[in-house]
Amino acid sequence: MGVSTRFDYHQEADEIWAEYSGGEVGRGYLVGTRAGDRLSSRYVHLGEGGTTATDRCESKIVVIDAGRVRFEESWAWESRPETGKSIVVELRPEGASDER
Repeated sequence: MGVSTRFDYHQEADEIWAEYSGGEVGRGYLVGTRAGDRLSSRYVHLGEGGTTATDRCESKIVVIDAGRVRFEESWAWESRPETGKSIVVELRPEGASDER
C-alpha cells in the first residue's frame, strides 16, 4: 500500500469495512470494529503479480480541518515480517461541501 492506494470506508454501528485499491494493490478488503476514537481491523489484498498479503492495524481517529478525519495507524503484516506506522487522511471530491 502507498500514497496512491484509495480506501472507501463504511460503518454500521461498531462494525467497519472498506474496499481499497491502487498502486501495488489490485483489490483489497478491510474489516474491523470501532470503539470511540479507535479502530481495530484486519486487511487482506491481492497485489501485483497475484501475490496476497494480510495485516492487522490499530488506528486512532483524529478530526482535522473542516470535519475531515485522519487515522494515525500502527500496523503489522501477518504475511511477512514488517511493522510500521502510517497516516491516512480523508479526501473529499473537488467541489464537495465541507458541511456534515
